[in-house]
Amino acid sequence: MDRVTDLASKNAAVIFTKSSCCMCHSIKALFYELGASPAIHEVDHDAELELALKRLGCNPAIPAVFIGGKYVGSARDIISLHVDGSLKQKLIQARAIWMDKIQTLTSENGVVIFSKSTCCLCYAVNILFHELGVEPLIHETDHDPEGREIEKALVNLGCNSPPLPAVYIGGNLIGSTNEVMTLHLSGALIPLVRPYQTLA
Repeated sequence: MDRVTDLASKNAAVIFTKSSCCMCHSIKALFYELGASPAIHEVDHDAELELALKRLGCNPAIPAVFIGGKYVGSARDIISLHVDGSLKQKLIQARAIWMDKIQTLTSENGVVIFSKSTCCLCYAVNILFHELGVEPLIHETDHDPEGREIEKALVNLGCNSPPLPAVYIGGNLIGSTNEVMTLHLSGALIPLVRPYQTLA
């Protein structure tokens, strides 16, 4: 049981599965669709781990879902939580979903660039906005302990892979370097940023 507790506490969301279990695949897909990146532990060749899950009260033992280090339930429980709307809230509270953090940042700031300090294209996009008189909020994922999760959430929200730079204007995803430069060259970027121009 200590092993289960230890594994369940290492990530915000943990799913114990079997590769042959169709409900396990469905639950994993649901989590990915919600923007979570759960740790997956397959018990195909680990009868001891499966027995430990049963001793903890996981019935059926697979899939067994833990959120925030606590056992939440099996497939039936997770589907019920999803239907009543509380699954996403549990994932957000456990910091397993980052989409809401992205949406909060992008709705509270006119222009947001998700960036990496080592990315030359990110730097170029940042300079372009400054030249247009806009002071964007720059969120550098490599300086954020949760940066990898934010990058995964950006991909789930429609950013290309790799997702950086990801530019939001007025709460709307514009895209990456190609989309921003296409808008700029066509003259369509300036009207989008005009409400956010503050630099002289």
